[in-house]
Amino acid sequence: MLSPTVAQANDELLELQKDPNQWVMWGGNYDGTRYSPLDQINAKNAKDLQVAWTFSTGVLRGHEGGPLVLGDTMYVHTPFPNKVFAIDLNNQTLLWEYEPKQDSSVIAVMCCDTVNRGLAYADGKIFLQQADTTLVALDQKTGKVVWKVINGDPKVGATNTNAPLVVKDKIITGISGGEFGVRGYVTAYNIKDGSVAWRAYSTGPDDEMLVDPEKTTAMLKPIGKSSSLDSWEGDQWKIGGGTTWGWFTYDPDLNLVYYGTGNPSTWNPSQRPGDNKYSMTIMARDADTGMAKWLYQMTPHDEWDYDGINEMILVDKKFNGKDRKLLVHFDRNGFGYTLDRVTGELLVAEKFDPAVNWATHVDMETGVPQVVAKYSTAQNGEDVDTKGICPAALGSKDQQPATYSPRTGLFYVPTNHVCMNYEPFEVSYTAGQPYVGATLSMFPAPGSHGGLGNFIAWDAEKGEIVWSLPEPFSVWSGALATGGGVVFYGTLEGYLKAVDEKTGKELYRFKTPSGIIGNVNTYMHDGKQYVAVLSGIGGWAGIGMAAGLEGDTDGLGAVGAYRKLSDYTQLGGVLTVFALPN
Repeated sequence: MLSPTVAQANDELLELQKDPNQWVMWGGNYDGTRYSPLDQINAKNAKDLQVAWTFSTGVLRGHEGGPLVLGDTMYVHTPFPNKVFAIDLNNQTLLWEYEPKQDSSVIAVMCCDTVNRGLAYADGKIFLQQADTTLVALDQKTGKVVWKVINGDPKVGATNTNAPLVVKDKIITGISGGEFGVRGYVTAYNIKDGSVAWRAYSTGPDDEMLVDPEKTTAMLKPIGKSSSLDSWEGDQWKIGGGTTWGWFTYDPDLNLVYYGTGNPSTWNPSQRPGDNKYSMTIMARDADTGMAKWLYQMTPHDEWDYDGINEMILVDKKFNGKDRKLLVHFDRNGFGYTLDRVTGELLVAEKFDPAVNWATHVDMETGVPQVVAKYSTAQNGEDVDTKGICPAALGSKDQQPATYSPRTGLFYVPTNHVCMNYEPFEVSYTAGQPYVGATLSMFPAPGSHGGLGNFIAWDAEKGEIVWSLPEPFSVWSGALATGGGVVFYGTLEGYLKAVDEKTGKELYRFKTPSGIIGNVNTYMHDGKQYVAVLSGIGGWAGIGMAAGLEGDTDGLGAVGAYRKLSDYTQLGGVLTVFALPN
């Protein structure tokens, strides 16, 4: 039986997510739609936006994620060292600051910058998932530590970058470290004291994965006994990746938590024959027990580092004339998926970037992508440089979350338009050392507009692009759709942009102090609507600048492709808040 305080905490969150004046979790709501019905800022007056106030975080690395807004207080986070600031919205003064004491050696085992994707709230606590895997609960009013718990071991390459999600009386978090051979898992901790409620691994024995061979389904069929173990050679699953550093969403009616798993380890596919289940997989799990209801593996035997960790957006809408509970996911592999989130039935799998060439299509009977031999790093073999694969390893979209507007029924998606050359080589596993086994170089998709990104509107029923805005660099910012008919996103050069939801016409732009890889959100305070975004160049796309890397193949291949970013922006974490004039 739940204690009254815990029951109240969950009831509070269910109500708070309905209040557009606040922004109480990473996606604005449990559905992860990043939609706000606020309409004071609209398509007619967005051109008049101006900066209301700013705040410097004092940290130079990549600023992903976005702030929470609860009542009169905004909670801002940073990359390593993972500071948290509580800001009084009445006068922009600091109420409290928390800076954890972490061993700086953790930086060396963070694969793609020292980012953190955000905070969570419940029961009078602010939850922070630190880089060193410490999950900490802070008193909402004072910033004092209420409890903390260790989620992994950085000595073997385990770190954390994800935003946790509070569900009922638990807080759910993942783990990073696929590039170090970390075996992925998701853990639910009790929000009252940090004790473990359940832990579900991505690979391995059925009991450790929390799957039922007869009841857990994939493509509507029971997965069968030892389905993961049978898809790996020997004990490779023990260092098999499938980490869980992305986003979590939740359906309270179904009591299911949804998330994706990352790439298998190593990046050299020749060293891990088989489908490598359940890396690259959409998971639907019972929030109370962690037991998986259904799974769908998007990229069996991944040969390109197409992590499947991107957000699962939950929408209720008509599909082929019938009301359906849908899950929409834009994967690194370049396919936009629409599934029935109750059953896991695959409904749509279409390319959301025309440049995608590694597969011709997804077989809708089996759910398996049809790989083009020319771009198969496994078929071409070790020490062969497979050229012109689209998308690159950072995907047609990485972690930067899309948004959905019920006004248009469309999804607005920040995308990458990048291809790569990929040469796998044999690599041995040593705990705490990189376990990659591939050399990559990246470049703009050929025969295109010459840029590295697009911002698109997507019809998830038809699997079609409705409109597309070319960008010189990847769009690495989380998007926001609003009741005013305006969609917001940020660019790597540092522009906050506002566009019309129906046409994509640009309504407003402003150059913030650094490149934007943060997620735009909005809130209302004292009767006025504000739009907020963190800028601070970094992340995988900006790793060259953030970490001072110079070689074209450094940063797992990203440095060469994004070298010109330094002509447009510089390092520095700043929160910029916009509003209409008084």
